[in-house]
Amino acid sequence: MKNDEQARSLFGISLTERPRWQQFLICSSGFFFGYLVNGICEEYVYNRLQFSYGWYFTFVQGWVYILLIYLQGFTTKQMVNPWKTYVKLSGVLMGSNGLTKGSLAFLNYPAQLMFKSTKVLPVMLMGAFIPGLRRKYPPHEYISAVLLVVGLILFTLADAQTSPNFSVIGVLMVSGALIMDAFLGNLQEAIFTMNPETTQTEMLFCSTLVGMPFLIPPMLFTGELFKAWDSCSQHLYVYGVLVFEAMATFIGQVSVLSLIALFGAATTAMVTTARKAVTLLLSYLIFTKPLTEQHGTGLLLIAMGIVLKMLPADNNPPKRLPPTSNTQPKLENASQGEDNRFQIGNEEEEEKRPLV
Repeated sequence: MKNDEQARSLFGISLTERPRWQQFLICSSGFFFGYLVNGICEEYVYNRLQFSYGWYFTFVQGWVYILLIYLQGFTTKQMVNPWKTYVKLSGVLMGSNGLTKGSLAFLNYPAQLMFKSTKVLPVMLMGAFIPGLRRKYPPHEYISAVLLVVGLILFTLADAQTSPNFSVIGVLMVSGALIMDAFLGNLQEAIFTMNPETTQTEMLFCSTLVGMPFLIPPMLFTGELFKAWDSCSQHLYVYGVLVFEAMATFIGQVSVLSLIALFGAATTAMVTTARKAVTLLLSYLIFTKPLTEQHGTGLLLIAMGIVLKMLPADNNPPKRLPPTSNTQPKLENASQGEDNRFQIGNEEEEEKRPLV
């Protein structure tokens, strides 16, 4: 699926020479760390401080990404893809981030988290149509995704009964983010597949830099730019929280791109879903929110979907096809070779004998 010969590393840790399970563990650990911190910070900023400026916060986060990548020594001379490669990717990336963060003004964090967790199904479906991928998944992976979606819907409905911060506008915003996520992971995987020399740093840098202008129109149209500037100027410590969150998310983003490059968009979507489940439980534990039986049923279905996804596609060993004239082994037993030559020689002698 990927070019295993392409050298890849994650923050100085070489991934290329390691077994697949170690690659998965290292990338997943970086992702879990970055986005667990991200989830706690978002919950604090949006629900505790009541700062709901998703487009502006995404804009600030983008500048932090660019600064961190610059400090790592990356320059445009190291690019292996043209800028136009990242235009479409940047649009869906910034749209997804902005709608996701903005939806927290209308949804409480666990409800938004559950909606975003359903992205594995649209990611799998969209993978069949992205040029350069044309992915096909076994039936049990689709069943796993459906279990996941049903569990998340149950949880969300239960959350709507116990939390006041739930509205149709928020559902529409997070649904738009889901549609963009379906394109995002597959487009990233397609770029890695078509040009294996692409690095995670290049993709994050270019997609962020090209995507920054996409954030300006919605900030101006909604008036969020000036409102957020005034509010954050009066509470400067919010910038400290945003920068800290962006630094942690940067680790998570690079880890996600490593997972996509090595394991594909669908597997990465399942990992992000598992992270969302952990973040969700932490949200309820830290901020002391009520859990109902319907919450438990939803989480049980989510766990079943994740376990089913982890099952191998085929537990039976592959059957060997019978050898044909075009697929003979290169090396044969010497005695067998001599017997074959002897038989062939006898057949030739019999053909040469005159018929009586």
